[in-house]
Amino acid sequence: MTGPTAESMSLVAFTAAATVTLLLCVMTGPDRDDLEEFYTGFGQLTPLGNGLAVAGDYISAATVLATGGVIALMGYDGVVLALSTALSLMLLMFLLAEPLRNAGRFTMGDALARRMPGRSVRIAACATTLVALTPLMLVQLAGAGDLLAFLLGFTNEGFKTGCVVALGALMISYAAIGGMKGTAVIQIVKMVMLLGSGAVVTALILHRFHWDPGALLATAARQSGAGRAYLSPGLEFAGGPSPRLDMISSQLTVVLGAACLPHVTMRMYTARNARQVRRSMSWAVASVGAFALIISVVAIGATALLGRREITAAHAQGNTAYLLGARAAFGPTASTAESLLFTTVTTALFLTLLASVAGMILACANSLAHDVFAYRRREPTARAELRTVRIAALAVGAPAILLATLVQHRNLQPLVTLSFCLGASALAPALVYSLFWRRFTRAGLLATLLGGTAACLVLMTGTNLVSGSPGAAFPDRDFNWFPFTTTGLVSVPIGFLLGWLGTVLTPSHRAAEQRRQYEAVEEWILAGAVRQEPGDLPGARGR
Repeated sequence: MTGPTAESMSLVAFTAAATVTLLLCVMTGPDRDDLEEFYTGFGQLTPLGNGLAVAGDYISAATVLATGGVIALMGYDGVVLALSTALSLMLLMFLLAEPLRNAGRFTMGDALARRMPGRSVRIAACATTLVALTPLMLVQLAGAGDLLAFLLGFTNEGFKTGCVVALGALMISYAAIGGMKGTAVIQIVKMVMLLGSGAVVTALILHRFHWDPGALLATAARQSGAGRAYLSPGLEFAGGPSPRLDMISSQLTVVLGAACLPHVTMRMYTARNARQVRRSMSWAVASVGAFALIISVVAIGATALLGRREITAAHAQGNTAYLLGARAAFGPTASTAESLLFTTVTTALFLTLLASVAGMILACANSLAHDVFAYRRREPTARAELRTVRIAALAVGAPAILLATLVQHRNLQPLVTLSFCLGASALAPALVYSLFWRRFTRAGLLATLLGGTAACLVLMTGTNLVSGSPGAAFPDRDFNWFPFTTTGLVSVPIGFLLGWLGTVLTPSHRAAEQRRQYEAVEEWILAGAVRQEPGDLPGARGR
């Protein structure tokens, strides 16, 4: 299955997938100058389709590869990380989904400006969106070359760089042509393939161990080189000064940060009503929960069947563990049918890579065009704004491709962690305060967004993911001064504290005025009593 036939099958499958998905984007994309169609697809998706699209945006290629590696190498800690992602989406479903849908229109800037009209809020929301999603885009674009090289058997560095550029251009096309509905269709196809192929591989791995999970775990612990520690908490953080606190910080960051990233929250605006957003989120949580179980079994199966040494030989951080586990599930001599199934697994991962980055480019381009350029003194026409958002997709994607080619040879785990930290420390406090706290003011919101972002950027430079450890981004340097792997334990309280501090320091007359603005829209935000556009509110386009 690793010979030329398998590689040729993968190449043909990837080419077909790219062609078909691009055609789907063209067919389902907006065919006229209508902002509502481009940004939300008129809410035409069913709850199942929208739920799969939410799950597709939530499960990025970085999540599949990095989480699979952590599970394969660290066992218990990795499984907890995978389950934390599902818990994060449940938090979004029960706490934020409906208020976000009621408050927002197209972007996170719309949701925040619902109660605090003004261009400064929109610009801050756009800046935070770009800073939070750019690291994730770089990781997945940079990983595109390594992934295709691994699957197709190439080792040439020029080939890897060419893959990054070509796939990046394809992702920009998805976002610019398909809009929200076009990218949603790709996410739905991706999730169906990912869950379907993953379920079959999971069944094959369990069959190899006679459907005995205990035997699977015992073999994986023995093959991991860590023994019983593989099945106990703390292995991933054992080298740090405070492993328990480090684990708490990591889980806090994932639970709060993953669900608040803009490319996930933008899917809330595609639901037609509150009932549909609830049903959509139910499907999304079920899909993500199912995939968390699938990736746990496949990654642990990779360790049990192949051993730690072979996994780290393919990739130091174990990022190919999911693929190695799928390949090992078929045994050394795979039939044609099994080769086709493995090709389906790799194609699903390829689509995951394409769809995830396309969704992030779309979220950034939407915010840049709608929150920054559309809210000026002279309001643009719908056609002009659509032209702007398509140009913005190129303006976001092209620098990301260039940066990805420059950083592709480094360990990019700090960038993944940074995105989740920004979601937890800047976006989560801003959304919770904006949607639920009456006293919250514009100064508090700006302090939360900008201060929480700054705290993450400063603290992340001191973690052992950046320096001071063999697997760091700069392994030959040591400026590791922060005792945790993630910043959440410190930066999340800072984000909430800055929002509170900015609010209480706001002059009383301004605070009273902004509280009245919130009370005027409180029923709309919390209960969806009236679905009005931000421009319907007094001063919504104020500067």
